[in-house]
Amino acid sequence: MTDAATEPDKITGPTPDIALRAGDKTKSGPVLAADGTPLKRSLNRALRAQKLRALALIAPLLLFVLITFIAPIGDMLFRSVENQIVSNTMPRTTAALQDWDSNSGDLPPEEVFEAAFYDLFLASENKVHTRLGSRLNYEQSGMSSMFRRAGRGVGDIGDVYLDQFKDLDRDWDEALPWAELMGDPDWIAAQDAWSEADGPMPSFELRAGIAEVLPRTADAYETFARFMQDSNGDSPLEEEPWSMVHTALYQDLAAGDVAGYDGPRADMLRAADALVADPAFETISFRDGFEEIDEDWLSVENWRVIKLYSPDYTVGYFASAVDMEKTPDGIEVRPEDEQLYIRLFQRTLFMSLVITFSCILLGYPIAYLLSNLPSSKANLLMILVLLPFWTSLLVRTSAWKVMLQQQGVINDVLVWLGMVADDGRLVMINNQFGTIVAMTHILLPFMILPMYSVMSTIPQSYVRAAKSLGATNWTTFWRVYFPQSVPGIGAGSILVFILSIGYYITPEIVGGTSGIFISNRIAFHISSSLNWGLAAALGTILLVVVLVLYWAYDRIVGIDNVKLGG
Repeated sequence: MTDAATEPDKITGPTPDIALRAGDKTKSGPVLAADGTPLKRSLNRALRAQKLRALALIAPLLLFVLITFIAPIGDMLFRSVENQIVSNTMPRTTAALQDWDSNSGDLPPEEVFEAAFYDLFLASENKVHTRLGSRLNYEQSGMSSMFRRAGRGVGDIGDVYLDQFKDLDRDWDEALPWAELMGDPDWIAAQDAWSEADGPMPSFELRAGIAEVLPRTADAYETFARFMQDSNGDSPLEEEPWSMVHTALYQDLAAGDVAGYDGPRADMLRAADALVADPAFETISFRDGFEEIDEDWLSVENWRVIKLYSPDYTVGYFASAVDMEKTPDGIEVRPEDEQLYIRLFQRTLFMSLVITFSCILLGYPIAYLLSNLPSSKANLLMILVLLPFWTSLLVRTSAWKVMLQQQGVINDVLVWLGMVADDGRLVMINNQFGTIVAMTHILLPFMILPMYSVMSTIPQSYVRAAKSLGATNWTTFWRVYFPQSVPGIGAGSILVFILSIGYYITPEIVGGTSGIFISNRIAFHISSSLNWGLAAALGTILLVVVLVLYWAYDRIVGIDNVKLGG
């Protein structure tokens, strides 16, 4: 006999099995939030809103860092390899030079001089030839003046043909006949009817078929017409073509046959064709024309430099930054008397390390004293530490220049004390010593503050406990106190070293020729020589050196051990 109250199917009271079965039935739908939406969706929406608020709070800082830090570094890296000025300014020439063997010792063929004529004519009209000359002058002295003379004299080559065509028919030096010969009739009508109130000029269009009859002339005239419209805002119907167009006309007439041409100005074109065929017609080779402009154009070395730096990107700046040079045979080391930058990098690293260690030696006792004095006295001394920040950097550096010179305060005191003879005054300025002294004074607060911040958190009970166990003062300091202050030394050292390695104002004023840093050379190339590519390469190398040293510090000491406080 069984008890009905104990049978599972007949039990009606609350039991674990009944509760579990009831819970399973309630799990058939999603868990809902208070507003009736699924709880999971509601949580995701809340988390997304929280992330968006956090992003909105840090967005201004991210934007500021991107614009003022990341973007300039990216621009510096790009400028250190960018070399598009050569190919952009002389596209025909760089293409023609590809087939020339720069190691043959022979000048480029006539086709290269022809391409250079057209490129430099357009460059002089756009006033960019001097920029190209300045760029190539970094690699080969004298090329700047060579390009300047070419800009002034390249038109003389075209004038040889312009004068003869003009003597044949005045229409060859008039705007409208040229427009009728080269331009599309519909464009001529639209251009003639155009006024400034209509907005932009109708873009020039070549007449159908003229490019097949006069290919070089069509290209040259189209370039001229577009330049007049876009750059000068002048109508090609009113402006006489450049002498470059007349040069292209001569080449087309000398190379082709226009007897079958029956378009506009056919009679004028046939007469010009007959003139070119006449043995008395005066011509000049492009090579001879460049020789008359400047004999340097017949230098194989100059053409080799143009070809060498014709690619859009180059390692030439980085080669120069490490006292090497790019040659047709590859990267080669510069002569010893031309080497500069490796010594500057070595000097910069050495002096930065000396300045850092000087700041540690001078700053540690001060930070120790500040952290162990009563707060009232410590605050007074802290004001003295911070006082240099209230004085201009330029004033502080100039003050050291006055104090360190041979007739300055320090030398006068040493002479008065009898420690130095009057005729043997110390030379402490315009050298490495002056730079180290001035920069140690300027950067010392940046070492004291991190060390004081860490030392002030070291419990004095540790020191008292060590002494109570029998340790001497030196053992207590070296085994207990100093290890806890190392993070502050690390933080201050990184701060001082990075600041000193990029300093240029103080070395410029007190460093002379033997106490300047690599940063002074970077500033020179940015502001004086305008060799921004080399300055960017030097800056990139300096950045890499700092990152490598930072990595080495992290591997040896551990960046996690660097602290600015408790």
